[in-house]
Amino acid sequence: MDFFNIEFLLSVHRLNQLPQPELPEIAFAGRSNVGKSSLINTLIGRKSLVKVSARPGKTQGLNYFCVEGQFYLVDLPGYGFAKVPKIMQNNWQSLITSYLETRETLRCVVVIMDIRHEPKEQDTQLVQWLNEKAIPCLPVYTKIDKISGSIREKNARMLDAGHSIKAEERILFSAKTGSGRAELLDALSSRIRT
Repeated sequence: MDFFNIEFLLSVHRLNQLPQPELPEIAFAGRSNVGKSSLINTLIGRKSLVKVSARPGKTQGLNYFCVEGQFYLVDLPGYGFAKVPKIMQNNWQSLITSYLETRETLRCVVVIMDIRHEPKEQDTQLVQWLNEKAIPCLPVYTKIDKISGSIREKNARMLDAGHSIKAEERILFSAKTGSGRAELLDALSSRIRT
């Protein structure tokens, strides 16, 4: 999977703005401030193609990035404590749900969780919902560089148990060190080819 030629395509705010369903798509979901933008930038080997913000709720549409003219990366708005009006959050939720349920070219949803925190109900609900809808899901636990190895393993097991995830079904990742990048690339490559 190469990222030599990647460009921002558009930000979708309504379903009728979606590009034609011709290329495979990988979507990235996660609570606000779990490191979603940093993960995508590390994945593609760029520092700031996807804007990183300290302000929760910065991503307000489905942001499409076209990679080598072969597939799309789709950055979804963060969920959780984003300080945006409730009506905007509800609009996001409706758009995201409709997109995930109906997009036939969607190959996988990367669900990003901060390994430092206990299982969050919204993450559990998303993972369960994706499983119920038979939408392929890849959990990624981020920010592993911020805690020691023994705590990292303990927290990973806690998240696995809290979200009913098997250790072999998820990836541990650090945007700072790049740890987990190769595993994530391999996992996404195999899903794009299916």
